[in-house]
Amino acid sequence: MFAQTLHNMFMLDPTAVTLAEKIIRPIIVYLFLVIGLRLAGKRELAQINPFDLVVLMTLSNTVQNAIIGNDNSVSGGILGAATLLGINYAVVRMIHRYRKVGRLIEGHAQVLVRDGKIDKEHLDKEMITKEELQAAAHRQGIMSLHEVEQCKIEPNGTITFVQKTPTPEAERQDAIVKQLTAIIEHLTALRAEKA
Repeated sequence: MFAQTLHNMFMLDPTAVTLAEKIIRPIIVYLFLVIGLRLAGKRELAQINPFDLVVLMTLSNTVQNAIIGNDNSVSGGILGAATLLGINYAVVRMIHRYRKVGRLIEGHAQVLVRDGKIDKEHLDKEMITKEELQAAAHRQGIMSLHEVEQCKIEPNGTITFVQKTPTPEAERQDAIVKQLTAIIEHLTALRAEKA
């Protein structure tokens, strides 16, 4: 009984798909998803809102049978997963070694804000609303987009901000320190006159 269970779990089902097909299927699905996510834009990678997250979660379920076919064996699943890991390793190595291929596959960073001004064209291209951009800024401790020197959406979908230097808070603090220094100097001068 136990031996039959193990046999059923680990034996590749020869009636489902061939061994070569079990290797080719994940490669095709992998390439489709890489190209599809690249065409869909960086927003899909950033998982900015619940709708994008639902799409990413259902993608895996949608392509599941395409990867291993009707074979529900552990060996079939392991073979499909190993193929996905192998193709991913090969692609990542290729991207690392050949920068031009990397830029082609991953794309490049897109500037969304420059010197406090939003680039509406790039924002529209990446399908990001001003409200989503402001929420991302707030998560990084930036209260206003006017405080941003530059904001980019990276090829992996991460939104990065560089604050103007000095920040408005730092400028206010410097002004207060200068005023306090002037008051102290004035008080010191008054004390010297009385003495």
